Amino acid sequence: MGRVFEKRKHKMFARFDKMSKTFTKYGKEIAIAIKSGGPDPESNAKLRVVIANAKSQNMPKDRIDAAIKRSAGKDTSNYEEIAYEAMCMKGVGLIIETATDNPTRTVANIRMHLNRGGGELGKSGSLDFAFERKSVFVIKTEGINPEELEFELIDAGLEEIEVEDGEMVITTSFENFGSMQKALESRGLVLVSAELQRMPTSLITLTDEEKEQVENLIDKLEDDEDVQNVYSNIA
Repeated sequence: MGRVFEKRKHKMFARFDKMSKTFTKYGKEIAIAIKSGGPDPESNAKLRVVIANAKSQNMPKDRIDAAIKRSAGKDTSNYEEIAYEAMCMKGVGLIIETATDNPTRTVANIRMHLNRGGGELGKSGSLDFAFERKSVFVIKTEGINPEELEFELIDAGLEEIEVEDGEMVITTSFENFGSMQKALESRGLVLVSAELQRMPTSLITLTDEEKEQVENLIDKLEDDEDVQNVYSNIA
């Protein structure tokens, strides 16, 4: 009985820890969005997107409002978004996106995780060939004709539409993020999420043991308070 209780308690704490990390991530994104466009979601498209993404991850409204108020009331000019590139075994590439007010601390921590996990920092731009940036939007499909919407969104740079489990995933280029966001909003479509993602151009196959080693490294990086996202080209 005691073991079962301890196991449940461990899972509960792990869930709370993950939730806390997620809320911290969106708190930083809110600060960065306010830095670039102000605290009013009506006039700040980037902030609207961050709020939609935070809600999709069950971040409570009062936590979102508190993050906006906190960021609007302090100097956020020292926050930076920095992407680091790293190489692991057999040519596996990692792109590590961060949001930080102390780049010196951030790069030192990332270098430490990489050294311990069998990776190393690469030069900026060294993985340009391995990943391409895409804009990915998710909306609800209820009341929407996918074929009609696909035709309407061509001028906004639509590349692909996929429908799955009551949601529609819309993909366009990195450059067309703003035009696609405006196109969806102008049609009264509610965004479940909107993200800039880095998609691998090809995948590298590892043994189970090698894959576990790289995944452990990714877990350590994602646990760092300054790291927002980690992308890899593992199959």
